[in-house]
Amino acid sequence: MYAPTFSLTRVTAPQRTLILMRHAKSDYPTGVGDHDRPLAARGIREAGLAGAWLRANVPAIDLVLCSSATRTRLTLDRTEVTAPVTYSDRLYGATAGTMIDEINQVADEFGTVMVVGHEPTMSHVALGLADPDQSDSGAAERIAIKYPTSAIAVLRVPGNWAGLRLRSAGLTAFHVPR
Repeated sequence: MYAPTFSLTRVTAPQRTLILMRHAKSDYPTGVGDHDRPLAARGIREAGLAGAWLRANVPAIDLVLCSSATRTRLTLDRTEVTAPVTYSDRLYGATAGTMIDEINQVADEFGTVMVVGHEPTMSHVALGLADPDQSDSGAAERIAIKYPTSAIAVLRVPGNWAGLRLRSAGLTAFHVPR
């Protein structure tokens, strides 16, 4: 006689990965406005190192949200990340709330999203999203001290992008490529 068997499995929300990268070291040429500043030689080198670290340490990036500033665009180019990119004027000079609003608009089909932006927004967003009970406290302490150029914060995000809120993610890594 056939007896059906049942297996109870726990259904969990999909995990997403959010990568917050500050632009690489920029140059300050005379007569060039802030939005149009290029990378310094050190920034070019460090953005390449950041790209190598990303390829070795995080899931493949599905989408990039990038500030429209020249230095963020050049940083992204030097990382050699090949994901589709959305350039946003809103990310240049954005508040933490504006950046989170931009992330909330990302479609759920994208599992790993990288944002390339500016300070102090990057540190505010990383620390604001990080739930202390789910986060690497050492990484949070380093971010609180300084979020240097080319630095990368990695957060684990439960659920969908639209549900991302303050203290809803786990900060898993903070890397400064040098």
